[in-house]
Formats: sequence, structure tokens, C-alpha cells
Amino acid sequence: MRVAVNCYSVPVHWNSEPSLFHGIDPRSPIPLYVQIADRVRLAIATGTLGSAAPLPSVRQLAAELRINPATVIQAYRDLEAQGFVEIRHGAGTFVRELAPGRRARERSQQAVALVRKLLAEARRSGVSLAELQRALETELGVKVT
Repeated sequence: MRVAVNCYSVPVHWNSEPSLFHGIDPRSPIPLYVQIADRVRLAIATGTLGSAAPLPSVRQLAAELRINPATVIQAYRDLEAQGFVEIRHGAGTFVRELAPGRRARERSQQAVALVRKLLAEARRSGVSLAELQRALETELGVKVT
């Protein structure tokens, strides 16, 4: 008698939750460092990453994403220049406290970026605006006007 056994692969990340960086796409026309920085900004804007939260080390994230550490460094430096994180040499990279107004503005900017991405993907897939609107209405459970 044969017994079917299911094997599952479970990735281990820098924390116990699914990785913030899951789905970073090396084939995307958007540079990897921009994708990484965008994910961190979104997590900060939504409160997923709170003030003083540590980011993965450069080596950890580079290994997880299988990318060059210089790419992670570039993303972290851009985030530091924009005031989202603080790089403490020898200690790590940490989220800075953001003013509530800035957090709200960043969420708004992220919402616009998500809509643009959705519309671009719909165009590439041949989905009409009417089809997209119906899908949104179905998912939201409300009529979109």
C-alpha cells in the first residue's frame, strides 16, 4: 500500500510573517532597488513597519532576494535620503518616525501608484475599462460611478 505524502517548502524570512519583499521581480522594467524602496515606503505608510523597526540587514535581504548587496544598499540609501529610514553603521537600518501628515500623503501616493499599475496591467491584458469597473464593483460590493 502506498501512502501519498505531500511535501511543502516553507521559506524562512527575517521575521515570522511573509516577507515584505515577496514578489520583487528581477524581470520587471522597474529597477530592483526601486521595487525594494517602494515596498518599504508602503509598509511605513500603512504602519506595517513602525517607528524604529529594523529592516533586514543588507546581507540578509540580498541573500533572500538573490541579488547583489549593492542593490539593497542603493535602496536603503535612497530611503535614507528621503527621510524614511536611518542607517546606523554597524547596527543596521531602522525606520524613522514620520509625521502623521507625511504618512497620509505617502499612503495617498501609494494608492495612486497602485491604480496606475492596475490600469497599465489591464491595458496589457486587453481588459476594457468597463470590465475592470465591473470587477471592482464585484470585489468592493458597491457600484462605482
